[in-house]
Amino acid sequence: MNKKLLTIIVPCYNEEESLPLFYQAIKNLEGEGKLSAVDIEFLFVDDGSRDKTLQVCRQLRSQDERVRYVSFSRNFGKEAGIYAGLEKSRGDYVVIMDADLQDPPAMLPQMLQELESGQYDCVATRRVDRKGEPPIRSWFARKFYKLMNKISSADIVDGARDYQMMTRKVVDAIVSMREYNRFSKGIFGWVGFRRKWLEFENVERVAGETKWSFWKLFIYAIDGIVAFSTTPLIMASIFGLIMCLVAFLFIIVIIIRTLVFGDPTSGWPSMVCIILLVSGIQLLCMGILGQYLSKAYLETKNRPIYIVQEEDGE
Repeated sequence: MNKKLLTIIVPCYNEEESLPLFYQAIKNLEGEGKLSAVDIEFLFVDDGSRDKTLQVCRQLRSQDERVRYVSFSRNFGKEAGIYAGLEKSRGDYVVIMDADLQDPPAMLPQMLQELESGQYDCVATRRVDRKGEPPIRSWFARKFYKLMNKISSADIVDGARDYQMMTRKVVDAIVSMREYNRFSKGIFGWVGFRRKWLEFENVERVAGETKWSFWKLFIYAIDGIVAFSTTPLIMASIFGLIMCLVAFLFIIVIIIRTLVFGDPTSGWPSMVCIILLVSGIQLLCMGILGQYLSKAYLETKNRPIYIVQEEDGE
């Protein structure tokens, strides 16, 4: 009986120090016989790295024919790397992992066992703590997940990682969604299927530095909200309606005050404040509308999600 194939997708950006450690960690699991139930292929997706990540991929390929790699023409972002890996994967099972070992390889045997049982189509992971992260960043992350679950139809669990193992039908469903503006955590939840969650404590990077600054995470959160919810547009409409009602009431008050007390010139500071408030709300609503319009504009261009510069293992 032929074994099923497990594809390990590893999006990489400037991970020359981490990749050899990651590869050895998986080899150690194989040496212990914990992944003996499946055959394994590695698929490294080099997202336009500026260090020697591509050279390391080539070296690993020369050592192990199970290693495949895809190198982008420039940095397209992790979302593009995940999509490229899923699109080019060949395994019956597919797992997405970070090269920095923050996704514990020791969880792979349990994830594989859950899928082999036939009770689940996907085994996902979530962090139960955020040790090592700045408190303000952790606070915003928790609030983001709460907000997303309230305003969108996607099932996004607090602390959810991209680290998950899927069956081929789940992979095919995700690959069929060829939207340019991608938010994988939302897509994973949106496609549904039977999903089991495994929890683990936060793990520090084994090498290198994080590529996610607070600003990048903030932009990523905005992309997620725009991609999976129209609630901001509804809120903008509500703001507009409320300000119209307030303006109408002010008109009535001003008319009555003028008829009763004449036309005093006092009160200009409050008028300035009101003008600034209304102008700020208008700009906010225009910004919200602009976000959705810009995403629609990018989608209509129908540009490729990524461009391959070099590929091996086909």
